[in-house]
Amino acid sequence: MTTASEPSSFVPLRAVIFDWAGTVCDFGSLAPVLALQKLFATAGVPISIEQARGPMGRAKRDHIADVLALPDVSTRWHAVHGHRPLEADIDHLYAQFLPVQLAELRTRATLIPGVLPMAAALRRRGILIGSTTGYTRELMAELAPLAAQLGYSPDAIVTVSDVPAGRPAPWMALRCAEQLGAWPLSAVVKVGDTVADVQEGLNAGMWTVGFARCGNEVGLDEASLDALPREQQQRLCDAARSRLRQAGAHFVVDGPAELQSALDTLELRRRRGDRP
Repeated sequence: MTTASEPSSFVPLRAVIFDWAGTVCDFGSLAPVLALQKLFATAGVPISIEQARGPMGRAKRDHIADVLALPDVSTRWHAVHGHRPLEADIDHLYAQFLPVQLAELRTRATLIPGVLPMAAALRRRGILIGSTTGYTRELMAELAPLAAQLGYSPDAIVTVSDVPAGRPAPWMALRCAEQLGAWPLSAVVKVGDTVADVQEGLNAGMWTVGFARCGNEVGLDEASLDALPREQQQRLCDAARSRLRQAGAHFVVDGPAELQSALDTLELRRRRGDRP
């Protein structure tokens, strides 16, 4: 039965769809960065952490193409290889990238603190757990079992290999909702740590939550972040929150431990008739 102020069509939240690196595992989303830096260094064109992080959340081939398109990288590529980056260069780098990324995944698969209690709380609420990722199916065949051994097993996993285009396109999120049988889309939440995650959720017509402290926008592992003076930690986290909000995230929290309070607030908004 609905209350006088509750829309007659109201349904409770049905699913939350998470990203992987920087959201549920790999605090700081370091595995992709380290792999990209190794890849470009081997090609004779080293890149900075900032250059590696810029397109984070995108499909990995698109990510490599975006880095190659940076004016500084493109110019240095020309100096080393005698030509501006070509499609063949992107293909070659991407083929080399996968084994490098696999090696980094194995060392960075640790779950972010708070993930298991977060997942348990969602289960108690009857909310399904989905996931989307810029990692390929091949990479997830390595990462998903490692996460399962640590206790995290989502109900559905959709990779960039499964759809026509990766983020910011909505296809992974929509495919995941379909696999979960979760609808309407206003009863689904997309959670991630990058601007591309937020865009994916918004383009799919879902609510979006950004994780600021543990993810790509701060970009430090937990020990390195905790070692900084509190004021510097605050500045980094505030900047990360600002970027995620500017991308359109409906809520931005530090990480997994704060998700339930965001969902509680979201449910109150939904009961008032708010939509993504």
